[in-house]
Amino acid sequence: MMRDAKDPRSPPRDPIARSNAPDAFIQPMGAAKLQLKIGGMACSFCVASITKALGRMDGVCDVNVNLAHEETLIQYEPTKVTPARLKETLLDLGYTVRDASQARSSEEEEAELRNQLENLLTAAGFTAVALGAMSLMWLDLLPPQGMAALYWLMPILALSTVFGPGWHILSMAWASLRRGILNQHVLLEFGAFAGIVGGFLGYVLPAFPLPDFLGVAVFVTTYHILSGYVSLLVRTRASQAVRKLLALVPATARVVRDGREEEVPVEDVRPGEWVRVRPGEAIPVDGDVVEGASSVDESLVSGESIPEEKLPGAAVIGGSINQYGTLLVRVTKVGAESFLSQVARQVEEARALKPGILVLVDRVLQVFVPAVLLFAAGAVLAWTLGAWAVTGSADWTRAIFAGLAVLVMGYPCALGMATPLAMIRGGGMAAERGILMRSAEAFQALKDVRWVVLDKTGTLTRGKPAVIEIVALAEHRGYDKRDALRLAASAEAESEHPLARAVVAAAQAQGLPLAKAEDFQAAPGRGITATVEAHRVAVGSPSFVASEGVDMTAASERIRSLQEAGNTVIALAANGELRALFAIADEIKPDAKEAIERLRAAGLEPVMLTGDNARTARAVAQKVGITDYRAEVLPQGKADVVRELQRQGHRVVMVGDGINDAPALMQADVGIAIGAGTDIAIESADVVLVGDRLGAVVDAYFIGKASYRKTVQNLSLAFAFNGIGIPLAATGLVHPVWAMIAMAASVSAVLANSFAGRLLPRLRRPRNSQPVGDIHET
Repeated sequence: MMRDAKDPRSPPRDPIARSNAPDAFIQPMGAAKLQLKIGGMACSFCVASITKALGRMDGVCDVNVNLAHEETLIQYEPTKVTPARLKETLLDLGYTVRDASQARSSEEEEAELRNQLENLLTAAGFTAVALGAMSLMWLDLLPPQGMAALYWLMPILALSTVFGPGWHILSMAWASLRRGILNQHVLLEFGAFAGIVGGFLGYVLPAFPLPDFLGVAVFVTTYHILSGYVSLLVRTRASQAVRKLLALVPATARVVRDGREEEVPVEDVRPGEWVRVRPGEAIPVDGDVVEGASSVDESLVSGESIPEEKLPGAAVIGGSINQYGTLLVRVTKVGAESFLSQVARQVEEARALKPGILVLVDRVLQVFVPAVLLFAAGAVLAWTLGAWAVTGSADWTRAIFAGLAVLVMGYPCALGMATPLAMIRGGGMAAERGILMRSAEAFQALKDVRWVVLDKTGTLTRGKPAVIEIVALAEHRGYDKRDALRLAASAEAESEHPLARAVVAAAQAQGLPLAKAEDFQAAPGRGITATVEAHRVAVGSPSFVASEGVDMTAASERIRSLQEAGNTVIALAANGELRALFAIADEIKPDAKEAIERLRAAGLEPVMLTGDNARTARAVAQKVGITDYRAEVLPQGKADVVRELQRQGHRVVMVGDGINDAPALMQADVGIAIGAGTDIAIESADVVLVGDRLGAVVDAYFIGKASYRKTVQNLSLAFAFNGIGIPLAATGLVHPVWAMIAMAASVSAVLANSFAGRLLPRLRRPRNSQPVGDIHET
């Protein structure tokens, strides 16, 4: 069914109208907003740490942190807290901060990756030395002098690892702990320092094996650095792959000043100035045409698939694409009032309202971290107060040993690798299918999706006009569709109009030889006349051809039916006689109908949104098999539709490619951008499709589900060793060497599980898909 069609009595629509949704992002009176990019985030626990730390500050009203886009949006009261203080808190937590407007370069990302790799290699070197020395000890191959040296070597290795390559983790753990935040960094440091304390107790208490305790401190720190590096590597490569899809040319405009053109940054353009836009260029500002004529592709901003004719006096929107003519535009809106700026603000609001997704590992850690600390405290109490109550004396040696052993055993080394390894496996499979997964949250959210909202123009369709049908009106004289197409294309060959190019492309696709056109004349926005092989030809809108003295009466009913089917109709006349009609429309992608069938077969319900008119929307929905579609939807309205479905308790995917899709892509639980789309759409998405294959949406869904299953398996393996080892360690009978064995076993098991076996069944098209019900309007 079609919804949200515009009432014909309503005034002309504003493509940037604001939402009146009751849950729209509202800034408290007197509050300011600060948007920052944050470096150093690794997982959703980092998001929780930042949210808690900032949220507890006096004067902070609201905090929203987005892991996939590495940024935060903070609402605060300027009279109580300053932006400098907020940035200082983030820096104190161990993260890097920069303004949201400053793009992060590949060089910065590579520098961070190299720094992490250097830390990993340093820690791995310490681990190799420690493991080699301890192996000789376990095999009883060390002479007495070697054992004495080991008792001095192990403290040096442990302290060097924790306070050297592990210093950054230690700083972040301390910053979190003193704010009452328990996260994976805190858990690591409890385990590492338990090993250090146990090791140094070994100098005075023989019951504490010094090399083993100190060895644990080295190993857990190294494994934590390894898991952080793997996570960073996955995120950096995904980020760089996305950046390659984006245009890196700075936004400029050609401003005409004192009769000369000057290329200046868009932000320096002022209202009232004149800007020249050449064919094929994006219009950089909102304004009115003062000179020239052209067609402008506004599909990326308005959803209208057929280019709009622009003559002097017509309004143009920044972000739309000029087609064939040069335009001189008088600037009417710049800065915050412009269309693109308002879309950017809507994206920001959608980001603030985007539902948070706490990945599985962090949900488990929320319980696991306190449980480890309680077990450690319980072990100490059991062997002190408990032993005193039973035997009349506290066993302090065993209590300390048990408490330290629990903390040592409590850090699951494979934990940090469980999700990244599943991402690497799933991400590799996705990349083979032209899909770039940007975050772990996208993998998890995809498994719960029930609604898939799809933009029409550029997503379900190709986003450019094509000849859909030819109606030859003189077949009784041996005149067929190929003759009509050849004649029309020959006449239109000199035209740069998008509809003319569609006719020429159709003729070229059929291999038709074109004749030379003479006396070519164009009526901008209406049609052309020319002489082709001694025939005086007119091609253009029905009204234009009629104005050339051609009787259109016999074809009026056929024209009306083609237009009602959502087509733009152009007519061909030769020597004053109507010869043919051409139905032109935005061509539907070849795999669109199959993709919709596969979505339904997977239990997903598709919804189509478009800024185009209801007639065109209905025609496209019928052809691809979608029953729920919304026409004439504004950019903010798309985000409202997504939000409406989310309020009903559904996880929602949004698929789009245009500027007008960006707020909805950001609002959705998973935003999927077509890689051939606009920069702002790609930047707003969680998943990017390289190319325009719509079937990749279904592939991404199945890959997300399979990757989540693999993550659950990895986490089960990672926690299994610790879940058994912690209660045993509380007895005070478990030697620290078993913690290292558990680490090696759990990491090996997770590695083997991540890359063993088939991740996905073969993806097939569903057979005998059920027919789609009738489409009707309400």
